[in-house]
Amino acid sequence: MKKTERQRVSLLGEVFESLVIAIILALIIRLFIFQFFVIPSGSMEPTLLVNDRIVVAKFSYYFSEPQRGDIIVFKYPRDPKRAFVKRLIALEGETVALQDSTLYINGEPVPEPYLPEGLEFADFGPVQVPEGHLLMLGDNRNNSDDSRVWGFLQDDLLIGKLVAIYWPIDRIGVAR
Repeated sequence: MKKTERQRVSLLGEVFESLVIAIILALIIRLFIFQFFVIPSGSMEPTLLVNDRIVVAKFSYYFSEPQRGDIIVFKYPRDPKRAFVKRLIALEGETVALQDSTLYINGEPVPEPYLPEGLEFADFGPVQVPEGHLLMLGDNRNNSDDSRVWGFLQDDLLIGKLVAIYWPIDRIGVAR
């Protein structure tokens, strides 16, 4: 084999090897580290808007427990092939009530600075969150298919915690 043919074969081998490594790394990142989602509805407005692109850290709950207020992407309980995004409102064992447009956890009012000012929503509860479950609500309470509709979320359906909005450019940042 001539030198130029060997160089071409070597170059093709290197390109193929680089592609295989890139594909393996992309799969590892997507399966275990980060995943990207597009917000399809207004259920989390004003925090997340329709067509916002978000980054979700899939590893977040490997090392720590979910915390009240986290924005979480999870498998929809009625159709696990679909992903939903909502805010974690209550943890297992807590008693939750929505009364007069105020959130109460274990009888104490909880401030929700992320809700639109003046938002009024229907009463709900009180209900106690069962073991191994979470109560999830959308920030746009009057337009959200959430735990008030489909019940408590099993904690094994969690995909990950929202870490940032990456698109559109004017909304890049950390959502709270």
